[in-house]
Amino acid sequence: MKDILFTGCGTAIATPFSNDGINFEELKKFIEFQISNGVNALIVCGTTGESATMTMQEKIDVIKCSIQTSNGRVPIIAGTGSNNTKQAIEMSKIAEDLGVDGLLIVTPYYNKTTQEGLISHYLEIAKNVNIPIILYNVPSRTGVNILPKTCKELSKIDNIVAIKEASGDLSQIAEIAHLCGDNLNLYSGNDDQILPVLSLGGKGVISVLSNIKPKLVCDIVNNFMNGNIENSISLQLKSIPLIKLLFSEVNPIPVKAALNMLDFKFGSPRLPLVEMSSKGKQFLKKELFIDI
Repeated sequence: MKDILFTGCGTAIATPFSNDGINFEELKKFIEFQISNGVNALIVCGTTGESATMTMQEKIDVIKCSIQTSNGRVPIIAGTGSNNTKQAIEMSKIAEDLGVDGLLIVTPYYNKTTQEGLISHYLEIAKNVNIPIILYNVPSRTGVNILPKTCKELSKIDNIVAIKEASGDLSQIAEIAHLCGDNLNLYSGNDDQILPVLSLGGKGVISVLSNIKPKLVCDIVNNFMNGNIENSISLQLKSIPLIKLLFSEVNPIPVKAALNMLDFKFGSPRLPLVEMSSKGKQFLKKELFIDI
C-alpha cells in the first residue's frame, strides 16, 4: 500500500498577483484562511495558481512562503510538471530541496506523447526525487490522457503514490481503481465529481471550489468518510450551480473573480487569461453568497 499524502480536501490555491508580482501578504492571509477552515492539504503552483505564467523564481518564492506559513500544519504539494522532462526534473528537485511534502506533475502538454512516452517521462522524474508524486491527468487542457493500463504501470514506481483524475470519465476512473487498487491513491480533480470518486475508493479531492468554500468541500468529503452519505450527497448536489459558474469561463478566471468579491486581494489573471465577463460576474456574485 502506498503512502497517503492526505485524505480529504486539498485546495489547488489561486495565486494572488499584484502589479509588482506576487502579493505575499495576501498569500499568507489566504493560507491561514484555508487552514482555519479545515483543509487537509494545499497545492501551489498548479493550474489554478497560473503556474504557466509564473517565472521559476516566483514559483520558488511561492513554495517557500507556503511552507513557512503552513509550518507543518498541512502538507504542501507543489506543481512541478512540464512538457519538457528535463525542466520538470529540475523544478521537482528544487521543490524537494525547499521542503515540499509532495509533487503534482501534469502530463506533458502541446507536444504530448504516447502512453510509452508517459511512462518514460514519469519514470525519469521519479528517479530523480525521493518524495511522493501525484500524477495529474487533465486531457481537456493537455491533449493527452493517461490510460488505466498506463496508470497500472506507473503505480509500480515506488514514489508515484496517487493520481489527480480530471478526465471527467468515471468509467476510466473506475478502471484505474480496479487495476491499481492501493498502489495508486485516487483524488477527484473535478469538484462536481467528488462524491462519485469517493464512492470508487478515492481519498479526497484536489479542489478549485475550496478556494472560496473550503468548509463546504471539507464537509462533502468528511460526511462521506464518516458514513453520513445522505448529507454528503445533499452538499454535493447543492454545490453544483456554483461549480458550474466556476468553470463557465477558463479556470482560474471565475475563481479569482470570486475571491476578489470575497474581499481577498487576488488581482487579475495574467494574460492570456483576462477578467471574467461582466455578465459572468453578475451570475457568480448572486450564487456566491447563497448559503449552502
